[in-house]
Amino acid sequence: MTAALVVAIAAAAAAVAAVALCIWLWSRVRRLREAQRVLLGGGRSDLVDFAVSLQGRIDDLHRAVDQIAAALSRVDRRVDGSITNTAVVRYDAYAGTGGHQSASFAFLDANRTGTVVTAIQGRDYARLYVKELDRGRAPIALSPEELEAVDRAMAR
Repeated sequence: MTAALVVAIAAAAAAVAAVALCIWLWSRVRRLREAQRVLLGGGRSDLVDFAVSLQGRIDDLHRAVDQIAAALSRVDRRVDGSITNTAVVRYDAYAGTGGHQSASFAFLDANRTGTVVTAIQGRDYARLYVKELDRGRAPIALSPEELEAVDRAMAR
């Protein structure tokens, strides 16, 4: 065996190995491109374009979440300011009248702000009292029954 024959055989073996490596790499690239087509939906864009568009969608979602959070905050303020706590306390304002004909009504929001209405029923008259509350404080003193109505309303 001559040196030229050995070199030719080695070159042929190296060529066969190179062709086999090229075929293997070509199949790997083909599978990678198929996976990329599945990911990109068959478009002509590359992964960078896809990532940029995905980031744009994520930014849009963040803006939408921020808008929803702001709207929810406004709704919370509206709910806190609405009359959500109510109670009625019925009682006898005068001894011997019976039947619990008098009553105190509390209409309050979450901050203990609202109105207390009291209707006192006597044998031959009726009186109506309206008192305002601002954060639990009344400019006119509340009766024990009115205080009970406020406490019951806020306990719910």
